[in-house]
Amino acid sequence: MNTIRVGSRESRLAVAQAEEVIARLGVPCELITMKTTGDKILDRTLDQVGGKGLFVRELDRALAEGRIDVAVHSLKDLPMEQPEGLPVVAYPPREDARDALVLPAGADAPDFSRPIGCSSARRKVQLEALFPGVRVEPVRGNVLTRLEKLDAGLYGALVLAAAGLRRLGLEKRISRLFSPEELLPAAGQGVLAVQARAGERTALLSTLDCARSRACALAERAVVRGLDGGCFAPIAAYAELDGSRLRVRGLYAAQGHIWRAEACGDAADAQALGAGTARQLIEQAKGAGAW
Repeated sequence: MNTIRVGSRESRLAVAQAEEVIARLGVPCELITMKTTGDKILDRTLDQVGGKGLFVRELDRALAEGRIDVAVHSLKDLPMEQPEGLPVVAYPPREDARDALVLPAGADAPDFSRPIGCSSARRKVQLEALFPGVRVEPVRGNVLTRLEKLDAGLYGALVLAAAGLRRLGLEKRISRLFSPEELLPAAGQGVLAVQARAGERTALLSTLDCARSRACALAERAVVRGLDGGCFAPIAAYAELDGSRLRVRGLYAAQGHIWRAEACGDAADAQALGAGTARQLIEQAKGAGAW
């Protein structure tokens, strides 16, 4: 079998994620890393420079041009629509989807005299509801860069995805995990997306796919798509599978209000359940004149 060229961003987290996929493939692979536009622009928030698509464009181009055979992404980074001919072909088993509170090294409680660092509108609105009066300010850079800023005293705490910390072996930095009732996760948080050229290596790549991850991913992204949500809208979506029954929860915020909705049904109807959750949220927002 020819060596499979696996592409990823060059950050330590992206490499760890790609190596996880390579280990699951169990065939000869070559890891090819690249710096994306989103990795290069660190002095502005993502909504000011074009969105999370900045983290995948170079990988999309390399895949389309045949310079790599597979791309591994954090599903959170993928735009709602994929380029023609470059589908997501597998969703490996999900890591912890929850958000984590991270404190400065040596601290045993958050210092609310300093801001909580996060760059997510979803986290921001929920943190402000959970901790009234707290300041939430953006923090850019990869996980390790953010931790350096935290330990340097720029923030009183950070909120990061538990999945990224675990994949980097940084579980000890987690002070506490937020339940979905406290902070509803982002759609696809903790899920990896394996992208390839349509029709190529189908049998091999299908071995990476986890039915549980796929159902949850499809449902959660359907919530965001139904809300016409860009990367920076205050939207959250989280699905849990119990047997064949899927529970989908969604959140939407606007004009100082937060609305929540959920739907339950068969996992085979994952996208329909996500779309139905989005419709409930839209009706609530419309009723308040916020849609």
